[in-house]
Amino acid sequence: MALADIRISLVKRISKNFFYGWVMLGIGALGMFASGPGQSHTFSVFVGPIGKELGLTGTTIASAYGFATLISAFCLPLMGRMVDRHGARNMMTIIAILLGCACFAFGAATGIVWLAIGFASLRFMAQGSLMMSCVTVVSQWFVKKRGFAMSLMGLGFALSMAIHPPLAQWLIDTVGWRQSWVILGVVSWAILIIPILFLVINRPEDVGLMPDGDTPQASDDKRNDKPASTIVGLTIKEALRTPAFYIVSAGMFMLSMLVTSLHFFQVSIFSNQGLDAQIASMAFPLSALTMVICMPMIGKILDRFPTQWIFSGGLIVMASSLVSITFVHDLPTALAYAIIFGINNAITMTFFSYMYANYFGRKHIGSVQGTGQMIGVIGASLGPLPLGIALDTFGSFQPMLLGLSCFPIVMAVVVLFLRAPKIPEN
Repeated sequence: MALADIRISLVKRISKNFFYGWVMLGIGALGMFASGPGQSHTFSVFVGPIGKELGLTGTTIASAYGFATLISAFCLPLMGRMVDRHGARNMMTIIAILLGCACFAFGAATGIVWLAIGFASLRFMAQGSLMMSCVTVVSQWFVKKRGFAMSLMGLGFALSMAIHPPLAQWLIDTVGWRQSWVILGVVSWAILIIPILFLVINRPEDVGLMPDGDTPQASDDKRNDKPASTIVGLTIKEALRTPAFYIVSAGMFMLSMLVTSLHFFQVSIFSNQGLDAQIASMAFPLSALTMVICMPMIGKILDRFPTQWIFSGGLIVMASSLVSITFVHDLPTALAYAIIFGINNAITMTFFSYMYANYFGRKHIGSVQGTGQMIGVIGASLGPLPLGIALDTFGSFQPMLLGLSCFPIVMAVVVLFLRAPKIPEN
């Protein structure tokens, strides 16, 4: 029996019991988890061992990492177009294979050039392409329930934050940092390739189903009231001609930049304000737990209330994170900040998955999401720079943190004027 026939047979069997989109959501969450080898929270564990063996300073490694992240960002629009052209399943299969190969190559790094290439490959395959493909395919299966679905998918990322750092540390202690990357590559193949090949369906319409489990008479897009059988959406060229694209992208750029800066310097900020590293480490799991609890609620809110109001509120939470960390001086204030920052992480991750499909439709979501994600990743690569400058200039992070908090507040007002562009039926 051909692989395509097996997939169709599985869809028919599963669809007798529940909507097949939930299977796609599970694979999307699995992909988010499997992106861990290319995420900052996993790399952070390897900085010390890599620097010690290769004779590189933390600044050199961080510079290579930031430059590699920036370079990988510019490749994402091309990957988005390839997802639109060849389908998410085909591209996810290739991405999964290349992600494993990138892990193997990274473990063999011998110097700064090879290390930078390895960083770029892992960031592009995992944090960029794999996450974008997961967002794309789940966006195809959910429209009216998209916010809730995307929030559940994002729990895979939260699980990666909880599992990959301690797993990586255990592997380093057990087999060394190089062999650790071989194991991470094999694990990536083991958890991704078979589910993608046998279970991924690019669009519900490909197997006679409708988004959200609707019947053909139900609405495909409650915002535009299109029939469910019509897959609509703007091309990237059309999206770039709308004010909505620039408002959404500016908001996502800001969130990505500022969240990354707080992640990167959290321990340093706490230390600069008189706390020890143990208290800083206690804040991370509390933020992750808060993120897990809040993400489904944020998704439900996005499905129920006007998006621009929720977007504005998310930017206010971002400003609150920047301000609240300046008040951290003991364990209670650190834990209060950790809760606020956890809510902030939940909002950012859900917005990242939700915004572009919601405003620009499903038809060309790969190329639109790829371009939007490129902008967000550029923000992430630049994020630590202002706080680094502040520490070198003022000897303190507080002036820059308070200054940066003004930007999301202004942006929160701007996004209130965000309006969805008109999407033609054909």
